[in-house]
Amino acid sequence: MLNFILRSVGLGLATAALLLLAVPSLRTNLLPENITKPISDLTSLQLSFNEAVRKAAPAVVNIYSRKYTEEDRSKLLTQGLGSGVIVSEKGYIITNYHVVAQADQIIVALQDGRVAAAQLVGKDRRTDIAILRVEGSNLPVIPLNQDYKAKVGDVVLAIGNPYNLGQTTTFGIISATGRSSISADGRQAFIQTDAAINEGNSGGALVNTQGELVGINTASFQQATDLETYGISFAIPYSLADLIMEKIIADGRVIRGYIGVDGQDITSVTARLLGNEHLGGIVVLGVDPNGPAAEAGFQVQDIILKIDGQKINGRHSVMEIVTELRPGTKVDVLVLRKGEELNLPVTIAEDTRE
Repeated sequence: MLNFILRSVGLGLATAALLLLAVPSLRTNLLPENITKPISDLTSLQLSFNEAVRKAAPAVVNIYSRKYTEEDRSKLLTQGLGSGVIVSEKGYIITNYHVVAQADQIIVALQDGRVAAAQLVGKDRRTDIAILRVEGSNLPVIPLNQDYKAKVGDVVLAIGNPYNLGQTTTFGIISATGRSSISADGRQAFIQTDAAINEGNSGGALVNTQGELVGINTASFQQATDLETYGISFAIPYSLADLIMEKIIADGRVIRGYIGVDGQDITSVTARLLGNEHLGGIVVLGVDPNGPAAEAGFQVQDIILKIDGQKINGRHSVMEIVTELRPGTKVDVLVLRKGEELNLPVTIAEDTRE
């Protein structure tokens, strides 16, 4: 029976081969049209990100900060240069804190030729974010996608006004995410990219190939460390910039929760010894003697597992959860102390640190 089946299959394949040789038109019908084209035709294909730039670039503005001279308080001199991103039809612009920190007047220039004085809504030194607002109709707004998650290898474009040359777009990929090493206190995680970011690019847009805002350009590694480097630049994730903007619009400043502990992630080996259910916890290394945690009874070597019933996932997770809590809120913090789980009630205070 098996030999009969094999002979039948072989006969069928041989017949098909003869038909393909005898009737050439059958061969082209079996293959997709683009595969049968000569290789020389492929040279007409062109890779371009023009559509992404066309969508995003009009919403990226030039920012000039002006300051009164000490000799004559009636004279304003331009003393700072940067970029910004229009993210709302109401005229809200996200830029860097350091672009406008010392400004007495802020001028915004749109790509369509309009120029306007901007109102400083608020600023946050810790995240290097400032929010401006301009009046105007039919303002261009950059495409936004709350569901986009930055991933290593994603192609990105940096749009800004380097050295006041005029709007410029550079190209690269996301090299890393969650970079906190250049942050002064390790409290902020940046997107790392090899797209060039130079003086004047600060506050500009980092966008994906759809023209959607990925981050706010903030610094090159050379600017942050004084080392001679190439291809290492950083941007503030859009999700963080948007959160800071909403806080500033609501309160005029960023109000953060504070409990007064410092800690480090527990290692995978320690987690296995304690039980894998404790993976993600942090070991308390220090307690502010004047903070809410000390009043609640926290001790060095406590392992924080949950905050207000929410399982934590490392040091940054703790900071994110706590800073989002309003001062005065009472929460239970689950800690592991000498093998025993304890619930410590703590009242959130306001973080007044810069």
